[in-house]
Amino acid sequence: MTALTFASGQRSETKDTSDAPGPVKYRVQLDLPPRSMDRLTALKRKTEAGSNAEVVKNALRLYEALIAETEEGKQFLTRDKDGVITPIRLFL
Repeated sequence: MTALTFASGQRSETKDTSDAPGPVKYRVQLDLPPRSMDRLTALKRKTEAGSNAEVVKNALRLYEALIAETEEGKQFLTRDKDGVITPIRLFL
């Protein structure tokens, strides 16, 4: 497994923040199997993200949006090159 630690460059929650501006950050460490690390690396390359943390943050935003739309009863559909529309089952 590969261990990753993501940090955003903002100040740490554990530092004295009495006169330091900016939002608090949290450090997250992930242990990923090689296949997941390969997927993360491929997504970083395809999206031209500046860091693995950027890929994960974007993925969380997308995941959150998909869940919100699903909770409202909406469906996600794909249309192939022939115009055939197929629903996508995201959350089983």
